[in-house]
Amino acid sequence: MNITPSRDDCVYTSCYCEENVWKLCEFIKAEKPEMLGEVFAVFISNDDRMIPLWKWKSGREGDEPAIWDYHVILLYASRGQSWIYDLDSELPFPCPLMLYARLAFRSDRHLKPTFHRKLRVVSADGFLLTFASDRSHMKDNEGAWHSPPPPYPCIHTPNCSMNLEDFISMESSVGWGQIFSLSHFIQQYAHSNTI
Repeated sequence: MNITPSRDDCVYTSCYCEENVWKLCEFIKAEKPEMLGEVFAVFISNDDRMIPLWKWKSGREGDEPAIWDYHVILLYASRGQSWIYDLDSELPFPCPLMLYARLAFRSDRHLKPTFHRKLRVVSADGFLLTFASDRSHMKDNEGAWHSPPPPYPCIHTPNCSMNLEDFISMESSVGWGQIFSLSHFIQQYAHSNTI
């Protein structure tokens, strides 16, 4: 089910996954508002800020995962089917959740606990209303960019210019949405316990 533009037509900036997903949510709200209630921003991280993800578009050698502090994907969950939209993955866009789980997430069972993934699931509408980033996390101590920023202005709310940490945090007392372990996320949205 494609609720976004094609991968090539999406607003995309490398290393700004949270903004890429925000832009997808913005598009869905403008073009397919009736579907917005079934769309979620999913922040993936953990307390150690070390999460492995496979099938990364950057062309890693062999079967090695990329290890990131966090990543953000879009989830569309409708009528018993769930799809992942991940502009940084080499998997299909969109990708059925179970295929994405099997190939990109794999399982926490064979990973050291420091690599176990947690997922913060935030409604698309809530994400659009509350998320703010001044992109300061993408600058070094000298003020130089780690990676060039998107060409559009920073995303902010009327009351906030930066709250990215509240979304990356996997503390349930912080931020918005609901936090899941990887297995509980799969059970919730794919009705399966095979991951």
